[in-house]
Amino acid sequence: MDTAALLAALASGGLIGLILGLVGGGGSILAVPLLIYVVGVGSPHAAIGTAAVAVTVNALASLVGHARAGRVKWRCASVFAVSGMIGAALGAELGKAFDGKRLLVLFGLLMIGVGLSMLRKRRTAEAPDVRLTRQSAATLLPRLVPIGLGVGLAAGFFGIGGGFLIVPGLVLATAMPLPFAIGTSLVVVSALGFATATSYALSGMVDWRVTALLVVGGVVGTIGGISLGKLLGSRKGLLERGFAAAVIAIGAYITSSSI
Repeated sequence: MDTAALLAALASGGLIGLILGLVGGGGSILAVPLLIYVVGVGSPHAAIGTAAVAVTVNALASLVGHARAGRVKWRCASVFAVSGMIGAALGAELGKAFDGKRLLVLFGLLMIGVGLSMLRKRRTAEAPDVRLTRQSAATLLPRLVPIGLGVGLAAGFFGIGGGFLIVPGLVLATAMPLPFAIGTSLVVVSALGFATATSYALSGMVDWRVTALLVVGGVVGTIGGISLGKLLGSRKGLLERGFAAAVIAIGAYITSSSI
């Protein structure tokens, strides 16, 4: 690996970690295109496997900061994560059997769809004290389980952490405030990433040198993302819209260049 590729991998990891720390998801959807178009990983499958390992470690690093701040709903996260890991294991097997170029086209289309959905205004009704208990299980479980399974399928198929899907999914299922959904989503991102990463690693589809560089850059980016999130406060909505526009643009580029 030459110096340019080394620096590109470190910078890519920093960007992934920054976004994970700032908005609890979205960094992972950029990981695959960054690895292919910036770092220069030749195989889409190797890029997906490498991204899955790096995103898992970076999400765990970001989770520590959010957990210390008390922004994690552990029981909701556990149910969502278990459902998602089942879906991710199935999705990863499907993804590995899919043609690499077609996989990139679908990935680009997914990015466009996700970016457009991120621009939609979220519902403002919140339940900051929501908890998964015996009393609330009848209401929450029928929402958490199917949403978790669906997100897991997408995460495994495309090798993404799924945070950009998990955050609105958790808000939809539980009405928890956005800061709690961001922190809670990182538990699920870590679990889904682990399931996907394990599947690809066992198939020899992980570049471990690039992974190490992404993790080093990601840890630094995560610390910066959490700190920046505290400073931005009410301006986070503007930042999310800007990120959504970037996701749409990158998705359009990937789709057009892969057809």
